[in-house]
Amino acid sequence: MTLSSFSLAEQPQISGRVLIISDAAPHRNGVGAYYADLMDDLSDHVDAIQMISPELIDEKWQGGWMLPLPGDNTQKLCLPNAFELQQKIRDFRPTVIVIPTPGLFGLVAALLAKRAGLPIIIGFHTWFEKLAGLYWNGVQSGLTRTFFEFSNKALFRLAQKTLANSHEMVAIADQLGAPNAALMGTPLDQRLLISPVVPVPKSVRRVLFMGRLAAEKNVMAVVEAANACPDLTFTIAGDGPLREDIETQASVVDNLRVLGWVDRSRIVELIDEHDVLVLPSQVESFGTVALEAMVRQRLVLVSDACGIVEWPDLTRGLKVISDSKILATELSRCADWSEFELYSHCTRARACALRHVQWNRRQWLDHIREYNLLDPDACPVLTVQAR
Repeated sequence: MTLSSFSLAEQPQISGRVLIISDAAPHRNGVGAYYADLMDDLSDHVDAIQMISPELIDEKWQGGWMLPLPGDNTQKLCLPNAFELQQKIRDFRPTVIVIPTPGLFGLVAALLAKRAGLPIIIGFHTWFEKLAGLYWNGVQSGLTRTFFEFSNKALFRLAQKTLANSHEMVAIADQLGAPNAALMGTPLDQRLLISPVVPVPKSVRRVLFMGRLAAEKNVMAVVEAANACPDLTFTIAGDGPLREDIETQASVVDNLRVLGWVDRSRIVELIDEHDVLVLPSQVESFGTVALEAMVRQRLVLVSDACGIVEWPDLTRGLKVISDSKILATELSRCADWSEFELYSHCTRARACALRHVQWNRRQWLDHIREYNLLDPDACPVLTVQAR
């Protein structure tokens, strides 16, 4: 695909009231971050945009009934209050509802939206059936796969459109019966875009991994690279089910530090403090953190399992590794780059990332525009019958 360059003037205000309903709390994982960033990105271009989701306030989950998520005590299964949810939808009076997660929040919201005659756009970000094998075995894995396959198919049947952020995910959505499956890009936090860009590093010495500390992210490859490259310093930022294991490993590696969970407000500073970001994931539908580092003019190494490598115009600003076992070797090679090579690569990465963000904004506005003839004041009254 080719992303043409265009100015913000080509993206005018459009009519539309967009309501996002998600099981993912803002910025607690990739999906939560995506829609928090999308709200910021579109807020100046639509009449109104809002999100309903669980929230983590003072380390306590809010927004419904919470159950532990098997295999990851940093996340929750959230059971929505259907009566409260219907009231919030009715109060907002959306012209389109966006549902990015196949959990109970999304399923209940889709049923309410369908009853009200509201158009639904599904965001298909994660193929949970594939992740199940990394977290569970035997019966538990089978039950997890069955649930997510059922919930994805149910959402697809209720939706008018499905958007996914890689060609592979679009193909999977097609196989599962999604209507009008199409490609979407990725928005970025406005702070990453508008904060002054610090100079391109003159050499590769400081390495950053940022993301969930989970099996699919292959974080142990970063620990192994730190052991193999004593002349480089490594930082791991994030939280997840593998955090305790990672901290144990890091305690005996002098050039590796683990920061734990990092507040979103520190992301720009953290990326700017490092020379290179690595993402050696085994499963990654896109890899937003790679795009974030690109727009900050940093060298980015990603595995070929990351969906971002399916975008040729972004791959021009990436260094792709085919085997995470050679992460240390590739980092050593990059450490030998000349200042000119590093400058050329990093400035190209920023240009690629900016074009992608602009293209994605226009795509989302086009999708929303399809439904902007609906009158929000004509939204039917939603009712849920008590049993």
